[in-house]
Amino acid sequence: MFDALGTLLSSEALYVSAFQFSVLFAFAGCGEWVAERAGTLNISVEGMLIGGAFGAVVGHQMTSSAIVGLLVGALFGLLIASLQANLSHRLTANQFVVGLALNVLVLGLTAFLDSSIGFDPAHAKVIEIPVLIDLPLIGEALFGRPWPAYLIYPLVPLLWWTVFRTRWGLEARSVGENPQAADVSGIDVNARRRQAIYITGLCCGIGGAFLVLGQVGTFQAGMVNGRGYIALAAVIFGGWTLRGTIIGCVLFGFVEASTISIPANGYSIDPFILEAAPYVVALTVVLAFATRVRQPRALAQPFVRGLT
Repeated sequence: MFDALGTLLSSEALYVSAFQFSVLFAFAGCGEWVAERAGTLNISVEGMLIGGAFGAVVGHQMTSSAIVGLLVGALFGLLIASLQANLSHRLTANQFVVGLALNVLVLGLTAFLDSSIGFDPAHAKVIEIPVLIDLPLIGEALFGRPWPAYLIYPLVPLLWWTVFRTRWGLEARSVGENPQAADVSGIDVNARRRQAIYITGLCCGIGGAFLVLGQVGTFQAGMVNGRGYIALAAVIFGGWTLRGTIIGCVLFGFVEASTISIPANGYSIDPFILEAAPYVVALTVVLAFATRVRQPRALAQPFVRGLT
């Protein structure tokens, strides 16, 4: 057993795959972290990732530019976020129902369009960082990836600074903790929540674009495969902190990568067990941590002025 574990952990392919999955989870998880700090449990992360992936391949198909593909992917993620935000925090529709409906709608619509159109391969250029790429095991994983992967490095500190070092971030956190008090202070509670969801949409759109441009190379129906829900679990695992969310994304990234690396290294495990493993781990994490860490007090609670 220990020999098998040692062989697995010494595989460079494991770290490459783990980084790829971790980056995808981090784009979605960090964006969702912003929304949840503002009081919205945004179930439509899955749909935003799918929309970002579809937008990226559409943009690349039209221009043969990975940059345009990334921008269109971010725009598609923002579009889905605007539907979630305005239906939930302008028309006061149930945010869970809206999120689930958007996930189903986006999945079905993009699958239909994909089968009707058909797309050419879409790839972003691989950029290797000298010296660092030669580090053992992790060199290629961290410093030899397609360029969209590197966007996660500035994104994390940018989100932290936005939430903890700006007036907007202070107001967003306040509406996630005590929206009635924030409203009395003159803050437009639902506007801040909508804006936080827009940030989630942009991050997920970039994440979906990365999935196409930096991993798969084309759009496939079901390619996101529930990973938006795993990103939600990463936020809970991290106790609604950005650092903890990143750790959760890395953990789930390694679990996903292991389901690929284990059979690739010649070990025989029932494929149904491997396929279910990431979701079992995510469910276990939610059950273990959801009641042991303090969530934003007004998380998932709709705000209507005058009601307490």
